[in-house]
Amino acid sequence: MNYQNTLAFAQKQDKQDPLYHFRERFHYPQVNGHDAIYFCGNSLGIQPKSAQMYIDNEMYKWANLAVEGHFKGEEPWFNYHELLKAGTARVVGAKESEVVVMNQLTVNLHLMLVSFYRPEGKRFKIITEGGAFPSDQYALETQTKFHGYNPDEAVIELFPREGEHTLRTEDILASINEHSEELALVMMGGINYYTGQVFDMEAITKAGHEVGAIVGFDLAHAAGNVPVKLHDWDVDFAVWCTYKYLNSGPGGTSGVFVHERHANNPDLPRFAGWWGHDAQARFQMKKGFIPMQGAEGWQLSNGQILPFAVHRASLELFDEAGMANLRAKSEKLTGYLEYLIDDVHAGKDVMEMITPRDPNARGCQISLLVKKDARLLFDKLMEAGIIVDYREPNVIRVAPTPLYNSFEEVYRFSEILHECLQAHS
Repeated sequence: MNYQNTLAFAQKQDKQDPLYHFRERFHYPQVNGHDAIYFCGNSLGIQPKSAQMYIDNEMYKWANLAVEGHFKGEEPWFNYHELLKAGTARVVGAKESEVVVMNQLTVNLHLMLVSFYRPEGKRFKIITEGGAFPSDQYALETQTKFHGYNPDEAVIELFPREGEHTLRTEDILASINEHSEELALVMMGGINYYTGQVFDMEAITKAGHEVGAIVGFDLAHAAGNVPVKLHDWDVDFAVWCTYKYLNSGPGGTSGVFVHERHANNPDLPRFAGWWGHDAQARFQMKKGFIPMQGAEGWQLSNGQILPFAVHRASLELFDEAGMANLRAKSEKLTGYLEYLIDDVHAGKDVMEMITPRDPNARGCQISLLVKKDARLLFDKLMEAGIIVDYREPNVIRVAPTPLYNSFEEVYRFSEILHECLQAHS
């Protein structure tokens, strides 16, 4: 696409954008009495206007039905989670039976590790990306300790080559082969939160399986951002949050994928709870756990109805827009951001883009490593009405999301960035 650094070009792209009208379906935070340019959906998505209606519906049922709301009305709470299965499956490329929405992200990661990190003999090691999001690091550290291993020996962290910011797929695959006889699990983020790099999940899964390892992913930054085909890629398990690109509220609920070859195996070890027990026999209150078929068999407690209601509102927007359409716009929008950053930064040496330039190796996010006074530049952007986020020690993450951001906003950002850089130098 031949980009141009003009307002007219940006406005023309917005007029031709079939998804532009989705902007009207969201609330925007205010800065200095105006709508902010919100490029922080990689941290917390903004609120769909329909979310209030869905929450109000459940508050009404609570007020008027109380406990009977579990079984009465058009959408009883007993099986409310089933309303989320189809949309969730479409977002992550799964069968409906392979997904369930429940708990929160790190809780679900631990539940998956209980089932899928089964060290035995010399097979006890885990491969992950170096500098993974801290929750993933802590989960792997404590799980290996729980099994009696030293995390420094059990967890193999992969780092980019010297002078590079992102991992090469060939190096990931080489490490899998190098540790083939000791490897129990490959567990990585689908997208690295810091650099915004999309990992080749299909190739990693294939390589892991070839050496006899289980392969799982944390899709916190991937679900709702890039197309994912968990079933077709033969991934064993995955987890993700819903409050980032899936716009389902702070501390929102989480999603789980368990491939059908595992999901229908009642003998697979797991931590069980009442809500994962056979629904037909659940209220008989008998001893002896009988898991439900599919991913639902990993449920512990009854559903978080209010977070579910918010998530339902967001999933309906994703279904209406379509992941393929969102991805097509995202590649153009992020490509335009990259073009404008290069144009603004031409002849200067104040920052470096550490996100891959290959559109297939990134999602919405572009991470900028600022070489001097990064926090000061971030503060100036925020004061000017640009909401981005900052990651220590010196990275500003910018994430224009296709569901509610526009080409004109990307252009306005570049103008403000140019002004800030002039004052910054």
